[in-house]
Amino acid sequence: MNTNDIRITLPASKSMSNRWLMINHLTGGHFRINKLSTSGDTRLLRRLLQQLEEGTSDVFYCNNAGSVARFLMPLLAITPGHYVLTGDDRLCQRPMAPLIDSLRQMGMRLECTGEEGFLPVSIQGGIPLRRTVTVDPLLSSQYVSSLLLIAPRMPEGISLTMTQRPTSRPYIEMTCDALRQAGIEVRRSSNGRTYYVSHFAGRPKSATISIERDWSSASYFYTMALLRPDLRIRLLGLQLDSCQGDSATDRFFRMLGVQSTEVRSPYRSAGRSITVRGGGEAQKTVQFNCIDCPDLVPTFAVAAAAAKVKTTLRGVSNIALKESDRMEAISAELQRMGGKVTSSGEELTILPATLKPVEPVRTYNDHRIAMAFAPLMLLFPDLQIENPVVVEKSFPEFWEQFDLVVNNKQ
Repeated sequence: MNTNDIRITLPASKSMSNRWLMINHLTGGHFRINKLSTSGDTRLLRRLLQQLEEGTSDVFYCNNAGSVARFLMPLLAITPGHYVLTGDDRLCQRPMAPLIDSLRQMGMRLECTGEEGFLPVSIQGGIPLRRTVTVDPLLSSQYVSSLLLIAPRMPEGISLTMTQRPTSRPYIEMTCDALRQAGIEVRRSSNGRTYYVSHFAGRPKSATISIERDWSSASYFYTMALLRPDLRIRLLGLQLDSCQGDSATDRFFRMLGVQSTEVRSPYRSAGRSITVRGGGEAQKTVQFNCIDCPDLVPTFAVAAAAAKVKTTLRGVSNIALKESDRMEAISAELQRMGGKVTSSGEELTILPATLKPVEPVRTYNDHRIAMAFAPLMLLFPDLQIENPVVVEKSFPEFWEQFDLVVNNKQ
């Protein structure tokens, strides 16, 4: 092992952790989950599932956690009782109509107490009348995953058909892989549109689950490797052959001259890791389709601007519906710094320009905006990030790990 590597400890995957928390709840606690994410969203989901088990309150407040709200909605709908699902102002602006419509197709009773198609939602939980459902997955793959996850508790499982190509299909496949690992049968039609998931009836294949390290969190350190090519950054526990859609980080940054090398430690407990180093030749222009990895758009946009490489990011229409309007946030902050950005509904283009520091970088209460812009502190040491604690949502240890690179004097 090269002692010059800066070793970064990434959090466990939030996406995988939340899926396994749901599966464990729905199958009666059959699994021991190792290396669960420490993210705010995972802690929130864990607390709300405990609230449901203990019956301490019928109001489920999801803060600004879209995935938590979408995962809980079908679960509450099939759990006898009356519940209210809600969150903060931003979450109540995020679209829920496709999921609400699908649950109503199944005979479930949901009433939007504010604007139709949005939280808050009043839910009268009970046994679903139908196991066959269609869903529009264009705005979020989480609509699909949340419905697939309740199949283990439905007497006949579920048959789900998507009405069009989904956004972020790898997250749906991550859900299916987790269900299969839990011993639940999952099949997909030949055209890829319909999923069949069985009821949970047998002994699980494995009683212990280990969660992968998080590729979304790794992406910010790729930008740091781009900006500090004299350093080798080792991302502990990460692996290239991952089911996580955000492993697309490696493909994108290779076009900017950042190389990834997977390393297997001779010590079994250490497992695999990836060493990342910049300094390679970048392409003159980059085009990348982000439809399967929309959470990476802020990282890619900032990295392209810092590298002064003309970059077009496609398949980005749904990033306006995240924790913030990320299309607006990215464009506004890069332009404040002297960047040149053009956007349409489906594309975001970054043109070469010289960046300058601003005070502070606004984060729009969005963890991914904060972490995407943070690596620019390597260019501008006095740069300030507004509301830095917002990273707690997905990567509570971000600033501690970030400082390991910033303070390295190699």
